[in-house]
Amino acid sequence: MANKFTSYNKEVMKRFLHPKNSGEIKNPDAVGKIRNDYCGDLMEIYLKIDDKDKKNPRIKDVKFQTMGCAAAIASSDVLCELARGKTLEQAKKIDNKLIIKRLKGLPSIKLHCSVLGERTLRDAIEKYEKKNSEG
Repeated sequence: MANKFTSYNKEVMKRFLHPKNSGEIKNPDAVGKIRNDYCGDLMEIYLKIDDKDKKNPRIKDVKFQTMGCAAAIASSDVLCELARGKTLEQAKKIDNKLIIKRLKGLPSIKLHCSVLGERTLRDAIEKYEKKNSEG
């Protein structure tokens, strides 16, 4: 009998079943929230920023809450690992290709899940920068 998850590789399944970065950060410095109109997935990214170096603030902690399929959850988990410890400028350069590479591939019909992660992280960073440029 065929496994119904055969289209997902072991890395995607591991991150879907046991994500390390899921949850919410209390009193986050920024929250990105994007809904994918194509499939209905909803992703939230919470950032805690270390801004001791005002010119190069760094992502101290990042967590996600995603309502979606295995690919969306796995992409969110990888995204958090890629972003943690990076400056905001470095984190802005994280793209869906890097997420897919870290996941060791996604089925072509699920590539939009990695784009959702990229967009949600950028949304959180833009909100943080806007909030901190006004003060």
